[in-house]
Amino acid sequence: MVTILQIETATQVCSAALSVNGETIALKELAAQNIHAGSLTLFIQDVMQQAAISYASLDAIAVSKGPGSYTGLRIGVSTAKGICFAQEKPLIAIDTLKMMSQGFMEANASYAGLICPMIDARRMEVFTALYNNQLEQAAIVEAKIIDENSYQDELNQQMITFIGDGARKCSTAIQSANAVFNDHNFNSASYMSKLAYAAYNLQQFEDVAYFEPYYLKDFVITQPKKKV
Repeated sequence: MVTILQIETATQVCSAALSVNGETIALKELAAQNIHAGSLTLFIQDVMQQAAISYASLDAIAVSKGPGSYTGLRIGVSTAKGICFAQEKPLIAIDTLKMMSQGFMEANASYAGLICPMIDARRMEVFTALYNNQLEQAAIVEAKIIDENSYQDELNQQMITFIGDGARKCSTAIQSANAVFNDHNFNSASYMSKLAYAAYNLQQFEDVAYFEPYYLKDFVITQPKKKV
């Protein structure tokens, strides 16, 4: 029996879950601004209590590695690494965009088109990629500025379902009969369960001391606007 603690903090969603052999057995999450630092450890304690599992009984800790929010990813990865060090457990890193696509396919098993997970960046920019229904990557992970020409070649050939908090703002720019926008929250630690279990069985572990989140873009410090 493989028990994995899972952490997702790449967006405004703060999420913790427990899985056994790839199936979610406990989940605690909330979507709100700036709650990760104060809520993540409480959410972890909550799922551990829900399942009546001790930290010593865990086989691994899985964390959403990005791309996504710089601050959110740092909090999630730092927390995961701290538990790994304290409990001497292996660390599993899950690609955030692939996790989102996994969640979509779990809810839409018969879907045959492409999946475009989008995480909101600035203005009309998103962190994104394309996956087919087998979760094979069909386009590179990138920070992409969306306009009326985005994905037109692909949309002329097949359906694309756009998911994630970045998809909402792109719905006005991307106009096609083959473009579908899904508002469900796929940034949930529960959608890491099957991916984390597969990674565990393949012994795909990270170096806890040196692992860093996949930010995709450098962190940019902006000056606050002056009050008049």
